[in-house]
Amino acid sequence: MKETTPAAMPPCFDRWCKRFDDVWTHQAQKREFRHYIGGLLGESERKNLSQMADNAVGVTYHRLHHFLTEAPWESQEVNERRLRVMNQCSQTRISRGFTLIIDDSGHRKSGNFTDGVGRQYIGEIGKTDNPIVVVTTHLYDGKKSLPLDIELYQHSSSLHQGKKDLEFKKKPELALALVDQSLMRGYRPSIVIIDAGYGNNTTFLLELEKKKLKYLGGLAKNRKVIIESEANKLQEIRLDKLAQSLQSAAFTPVQLNLDKPKTVWVATVEVELSQLEGTRTIAIVMNASTFAQASDIDYFITNVDSSIITDEWIVTTYAQRNWVEVFYREAKGWLGLKEYQVRNSRSLLRHFILVFCAYTFILWHTLTGGLRRRWAAKPLNTFTEALEAFRTAMSFRASGVVEPQ
Repeated sequence: MKETTPAAMPPCFDRWCKRFDDVWTHQAQKREFRHYIGGLLGESERKNLSQMADNAVGVTYHRLHHFLTEAPWESQEVNERRLRVMNQCSQTRISRGFTLIIDDSGHRKSGNFTDGVGRQYIGEIGKTDNPIVVVTTHLYDGKKSLPLDIELYQHSSSLHQGKKDLEFKKKPELALALVDQSLMRGYRPSIVIIDAGYGNNTTFLLELEKKKLKYLGGLAKNRKVIIESEANKLQEIRLDKLAQSLQSAAFTPVQLNLDKPKTVWVATVEVELSQLEGTRTIAIVMNASTFAQASDIDYFITNVDSSIITDEWIVTTYAQRNWVEVFYREAKGWLGLKEYQVRNSRSLLRHFILVFCAYTFILWHTLTGGLRRRWAAKPLNTFTEALEAFRTAMSFRASGVVEPQ
């Protein structure tokens, strides 16, 4: 569908958007919010301002651009309303005991004029480049995967005074601020999952513990830990050397049921770390039964009580981190997370939050069953399937076909 009109949106779209109406101070903001979310959800391959305006009758570039860059509204207020909408419905309410995933993601950006751009490693392409990087918190509760908060990482080279600039904050600092936002809402996770970029940061782990949060995080192979040697003496050793020293009997096979089931071998060791009081549990997870045969070895740390930790718990719990990767793929591939025509940080964050809103719209209707009942002949098990059902609804309305009852 190359051309549509806001009037073609199914009634469920406007009903959902009305839940945000009192956030906006002008009628024009209500209108452009609908236009922007509709553009993100539409079939256009590109989701920048120009393409969204070109693909819809009655939508103009300058109005969308003004809404994103100049109109008086706060992205944080819109995000709070989005989460409140989720909490108002029994099927979508944020459950207790959820997993909180902390992650960052980057995408390439041409030029050096966009806020935050600076040379750094991008996991998406596996090399150093000029990216925009965001830090996010993400929720998974066994039923739904939901983005919570997002912050733009301002690389020191993008700031006038570099690392001395008052606006400069390291990624762990941004992540802790986002954790605090969740806690202030009353969202207390049962476990926080982090990758090695955060797990290697002792100060970050200490801050999580001060907040009385349990965590499971990645570690680098060269991280040094303190163990008790055979002579009952304390010994400092690198994690990879520790893994190499363990007998094969120390590892337990665990079946990991992902998209492609696989077996991993897990060993846990109680260790001490500098700057951390007491012991922590270290897990070594390999794709073979011996260190010599393994080609993929991961190291983890947790402050969960060792009496309740199992090898299976470690691998299945950390596997939940995959949900934030799935979200990034969907948000970038289908909703234009990295497609925008703005340069300043406020406008960038507005765009990101509006992408969160578009994603949440599809998730909300998937969980409540509305899209399935009216626009699908089969269960909607993935975000992509639900989005296609919504686009089917748009096509029916645009072509003048009567909605199915």
